[in-house]
Amino acid sequence: MSASDITQMIEAVDRLAAAGFAMGPEWQAVHEICQGHEGEAPFDWGHAICHRIEGDDWNADYWYRRAGKRRGSGTVAEEWPVMKAELLKYL
Repeated sequence: MSASDITQMIEAVDRLAAAGFAMGPEWQAVHEICQGHEGEAPFDWGHAICHRIEGDDWNADYWYRRAGKRRGSGTVAEEWPVMKAELLKYL
């Protein structure tokens, strides 16, 4: 996992956030980035968020566990700043 990989994910999730965390091309881009780094905790966390947006809580919880995280009670929009702050530590 390189800093550029983390940067790519941050930029993709920022675009997804700008699109209102809705299913669509921005969601697909984040999902593909995360799938390409399966087994790396930051990307597994991103994968969890993708499946939360999709409405698949069971699958989201699986990815949260793989990332060493838990799904909170807040929205994805509330979770993203917390996640982004943690991701920026990798840079």
